[in-house]
Amino acid sequence: MASDLKDVEIEKAQFVFSVYDWEGSGAMDAIDLGNALRALNLNPTLDLIGKMGGTQKRGEKKIKFDEFLPIYSQVKKEKEQGCFEDFLECLKLYDKNEDGTMLLAELQHSLTALGEKLDENELDNVFKDCMDPEDDDGNIPYAPFLKKMMDNMVVIDHVK
Repeated sequence: MASDLKDVEIEKAQFVFSVYDWEGSGAMDAIDLGNALRALNLNPTLDLIGKMGGTQKRGEKKIKFDEFLPIYSQVKKEKEQGCFEDFLECLKLYDKNEDGTMLLAELQHSLTALGEKLDENELDNVFKDCMDPEDDDGNIPYAPFLKKMMDNMVVIDHVK
């Protein structure tokens, strides 16, 4: 299944895997599966990570590199990941003035109420890392926010 990966992709996967193999044992904790896939420029949902063997608690399960490669290959093929342009089109729906801005309150609501919801602490961390200041009308430029979020691959820890 991983035979469709190019040599350079396998090398990148090996490097990322080694970063998350905290103990140097040749296995990474399954709780880190999503972070490892995101480090490989993928954008899996929490649901997909769970289906691929990711866990909610550290120490529940280990994944070896020969198990990780087919997961990486399969997630790479997933259609439901979305990219910068997809997310940008969604945010344009909130751009009332068609000037590249949206109300900060609408972004806050979207991130805390829709899809894979963020809690207030997670939202504060994302905004602290990626948000430009809002203007006098309460608007923020959404494209730079989205770019910073995706470029930095902000990791949100949903594990409580």
